[in-house]
Amino acid sequence: MRSRGSQNRLSGNSFGSRVSALMLAMIATMATIYVAARLFQEAESRAYLIEELEKRTGQGQSAVSLDDTLKVTACREQSKKLSVLETELAAARQEGFVPKRLQGNNEKHPTKKVLLVVGVMTTFGRRKNRDAIRKAWMPAGIARRELVDKKGIIVRFVIGRSANGGDSFDKEIKDESSHTNDFVILDNQVEAPEEKAKKIKSFFIYAIGKWDAEFYAKVNDDVYVNLDSLGGVLASHLDKPRVYIGCMKSGKVFSEQTHKWHEPDWWKFGDGKSYFRHASGEVYVISKSLAQFISINSFMLRTYVHDDVSIGSWFIGLDVQHIDETKLCCSSWSPGKFLVTLCLLYRHRIVSIMSNITQVGPVGPGFIISSGLLRWTG
Repeated sequence: MRSRGSQNRLSGNSFGSRVSALMLAMIATMATIYVAARLFQEAESRAYLIEELEKRTGQGQSAVSLDDTLKVTACREQSKKLSVLETELAAARQEGFVPKRLQGNNEKHPTKKVLLVVGVMTTFGRRKNRDAIRKAWMPAGIARRELVDKKGIIVRFVIGRSANGGDSFDKEIKDESSHTNDFVILDNQVEAPEEKAKKIKSFFIYAIGKWDAEFYAKVNDDVYVNLDSLGGVLASHLDKPRVYIGCMKSGKVFSEQTHKWHEPDWWKFGDGKSYFRHASGEVYVISKSLAQFISINSFMLRTYVHDDVSIGSWFIGLDVQHIDETKLCCSSWSPGKFLVTLCLLYRHRIVSIMSNITQVGPVGPGFIISSGLLRWTG
C-alpha cells in the first residue's frame, strides 16, 4: 500500500514538472517574439527617422563611418601643413631661395662667382656658324680659361638631342664637342624648331645649376658679340636685383596660319593683337634672380611659339626692371658707332664678317675693326 502511494506521488510530481517546463517554454517563446517585434518596430522607426532627416537636411548618404571621419581629419591636417609650406616657400622665393638640387650641383662644381654665362643657341647643320664664332669672339683653350679668370665670362654652345636619339646628328655633335669642349648638350631637350622656347628654359635651368653668375645671356649662333663691351654694359647694372636687358620691342601678332610668324595663341593677346614689350630674340640678358625664378617655376611657365615672346611673358607680371639697351639692337646702328652685337640685318653675310673679325681694318661692307671693337661705318 505504501509503495503504491509513493509511486502515485512521484508520478504526480513528474507531471507537474513537465507542465511547469512547458509553461516556461511558452512564456519564453512569447517573450522572444515580443522583443523581436519591438526591435523590428524600432528598426523601422530608426530607418524612417533617418530617411526623414536626410530629406530635411538634403543629404543623400547615411552617417559617415569612423574610417571616413579619420580620413577627413587627416586630409584637413595635411591641408594645414600644405598651407604652411606654401607660405614658407613664398617667403623663401622672395629672399632668393635656391632649390637643394641646384645647391647640390654647385657643390659638385665649386667655382667662384662669375659675371656672365653666355649660351649660344645652335642646332644641327650649323658647324660653319660655330666655327666662325670660335674664330671671331669665342676663345678656346688657355684663352677661354683666361676669359673666365680675368673677365668672369663663360661662353658655351647650347644644343639639344635629336628626336631620333643616337643618330648621325647626335654623333656629329658628340665628335665636335670632344674636340672643342665648348658645348652644353641638353640631354632631356629635343632639338627642333618648335622646341626653341623650351630649349631656352632648359638652358637657364642648367646654367643656374652649373654656374654661379651675376647674369645669364641667350645669343643666337648668327650673332657677333663683343664680350668686352657687353661686360661693360652689364657692370653698370650690378646694383639692380632683377633686370631683363635687351633690345626691347613689340609687334603685331599674326593669326594667319600661313604667315611666317604665325602665333597659335594669338587670341590671348586681345583684340589689338599686339605683343607686350619684350627683348628681341637675337640676344638678351637676365639677372641671377630671374634665372632662379625660371628654374623654380619651370613646370608651370607657359611657352609660346617664339622664344623671345615666351621669356617676356614670364616676367611681365613680376617686379622686374626692363632695360632697353640700344647697343644690343640690330636695327639702330649709326655711322661711327661701336657695337656690342652684330646681327639680323646682315645675317646673310654674318659668317663672312665673323670669319675675318680678328684682323684690323675693314672686315666687310660697312664694318671696320678699331681698337678691338667692331664699328659700323655706314
